[in-house]
Amino acid sequence: MVINKSTITALFILFTITCQAQIIPDSTIKAVINTDSVLRIRNINPYITLHVDSTLRYDFEINKDPAQYYWYLKNSPVGLKINRQTGVLTFKAEKSYFLSGKLKYDYEYKVNIGIQNLNNPLEHIDTSFSLLFFNTDIIVSTIKPTVTNVIYAEEGDTINFRLQCDIGSFPIEEITYFSNYPAKSTTPISKCNDEYTWYIPFDFIKESDKEKQKLLELFFVGINKFNNRDTSIIRVYVKDNINYPQRIIEFENLRKEVTNYILQLKSSFRLIDKKLKKTKKTRTGFDLGSAVTGLGGTVFSSLPNVDQKTVGKILPSVGVALVPVKEATAPNVTSDQNTALLIRNSIKRLEYLITDNTLLGERDPEILTKTKKIKDEIKQLQIQLIDIPLADENLSSKELDEYFNNPQVNKKYRVKKK
Repeated sequence: MVINKSTITALFILFTITCQAQIIPDSTIKAVINTDSVLRIRNINPYITLHVDSTLRYDFEINKDPAQYYWYLKNSPVGLKINRQTGVLTFKAEKSYFLSGKLKYDYEYKVNIGIQNLNNPLEHIDTSFSLLFFNTDIIVSTIKPTVTNVIYAEEGDTINFRLQCDIGSFPIEEITYFSNYPAKSTTPISKCNDEYTWYIPFDFIKESDKEKQKLLELFFVGINKFNNRDTSIIRVYVKDNINYPQRIIEFENLRKEVTNYILQLKSSFRLIDKKLKKTKKTRTGFDLGSAVTGLGGTVFSSLPNVDQKTVGKILPSVGVALVPVKEATAPNVTSDQNTALLIRNSIKRLEYLITDNTLLGERDPEILTKTKKIKDEIKQLQIQLIDIPLADENLSSKELDEYFNNPQVNKKYRVKKK
């Protein structure tokens, strides 16, 4: 190939045209660079931590002219402010906010921040950041029960109080409890404001306890997230008390037992008294027969007839012969009379015992004494009457009472005046 001057000139013109076609003007480059249409905050910090009594001043910046935009906050804690035109965030964490409970330590506040274009409602940003306050002065959280630290109670009472808490730098997250005697709460205890409820059983104080009083110590332990503990101690002095519902049931059962025993004794008394009455009639009949024969012998002896005088001599012998027959047929048993009198006196004694030891209402303070007195008395009488068989008759209590209180029967066993 031969390269001449005309060829070189043509190649130079072609190169120049190619270079001019690939060069981009400066105005075009500037237009591309200035096209930043997405609104954004340049310097947002997603996590801010402040000490108590410190001051916060934070200037938010955006990638556009701030004069055309409006700043706002949502869910902001007390005292946190933002300048609506400039986007400057300010806050002074005064300790009074925390002492009054308006702010909390070690608690993340999620603050929503937004920016809005004043001319274009579609152009806006909604984002958030977290704000946390801390304090180097530790305020201890404590448990405050709603009762005094010393309680006096009796068996059968119910202890009930609420476990309130004084919240400090770090609140109590869990509460446990234990005691020197079993005293499990009927309501759950795990956090502040829970209620402790315990019903004191009647067998809490044993019969072997001489002082008839026990000291129950309740220990409530509160723990925060750093395992720091606070303990509150409640001392409960429990005194011995009467289980009235159970004691009343025992007393009524004992009273029924004594009443049934009285009816059995009345039935036995009735049989013995009837036996004595029958024996008395038989002996009276023999005595009258003996007297009649003696008198008849005297009468017949005074008559003139010989045969009649003979009969008069025989009749006194008949009267004498009736005496051993009387003793053999209806012996005069003194022991039966004594037994009937003993039973009658025992019945009177038991009836007076029941009347004298009647309960005075549902909470008679002497119920234990009265129960013991009746038990001892009936035990003594049962030992005294152990040899007397108890009759088993099908008679009602009304029939037995009518016979026992019959005036003729009472007259027979009444003490006679000299």
